[in-house]
Amino acid sequence: MSGYRGRFAPSPTGLLHAGSLVAALASWLDARAHGGRWLVRIEDVDLPRCPPGAADEILRQLAACGLVSDEPVLRQSERGTVYQAALDRLIEQGWAYPCGCTRKDIAQALAARGDPRERHGELVYPGSCRPSNGGLKGRLARAWRFDIAAVATALGLPSITHWNDRRLGAQQQEVAMEVGDFVLRRADGLWAYQLAVVVDDAEQGITDVVRGEDLADNSARQILLQQALGYPRPRYLHTPLVCGANGEKLSKQNGAAAVDLSDPLAALNAAAALLGLAQQGGSVMQALDCWTRQWATLYNSAP
Repeated sequence: MSGYRGRFAPSPTGLLHAGSLVAALASWLDARAHGGRWLVRIEDVDLPRCPPGAADEILRQLAACGLVSDEPVLRQSERGTVYQAALDRLIEQGWAYPCGCTRKDIAQALAARGDPRERHGELVYPGSCRPSNGGLKGRLARAWRFDIAAVATALGLPSITHWNDRRLGAQQQEVAMEVGDFVLRRADGLWAYQLAVVVDDAEQGITDVVRGEDLADNSARQILLQQALGYPRPRYLHTPLVCGANGEKLSKQNGAAAVDLSDPLAALNAAAALLGLAQQGGSVMQALDCWTRQWATLYNSAP
């Protein structure tokens, strides 16, 4: 058994759709091709958006496809104290600060300086409440943000974060300019995805993150958090997206239907095709075994 540890981390705001099955299959195959362990983590940190029973149904969907976690399933909704401890560490270092800005405040601040930047539907945070800019200035604290400049100065980090993706190749992002100081704890008190995923990956000893290409853009922010918290950096592989008839990626937000598992092998074959794997007959377990060998060759990941 190698030291490889991978994971699939669905958000139970709905059931698995065809796109999420692709990510689940890819992460499972990568773990098996490396002779490693595959974990399932339920990312239900945003509980108000998670229908009752959805997480358990996702686990049943995965099991129907022969994809079963090698260790007990972790649920983010039960880990608030762990995330708070990580945030407290950043606060003590002076690397996180309270923010009182609403979305309207951010839009107005950007417009005032003639820079109304919007990125993937999100406004690039201008640093209005950053301590070096005078802090809250009388606003009530609503959220907590990561102070990119303070971390970069303290740790001697370059302005541009570089990393390699096993499928997409060399990647880079200047987070301070393209995203701004990002949220760690939201105004509604819920934990932000970026902090929760970084803490959980580190605590679970995840060595390889295999997930959908729509999440690739998060990598630089997560790498900065890993550096600030002293965590190791996992390897990354982002899988192709499944798109609907309108050309948009399938997602729970745009009403993607739950994957049809009346014939699990057919559903897995459809997912495998998107990953460049040959179609298989026989049983689900036989197909998974064949795809594991193909995956090891395709991604040069034999143990």
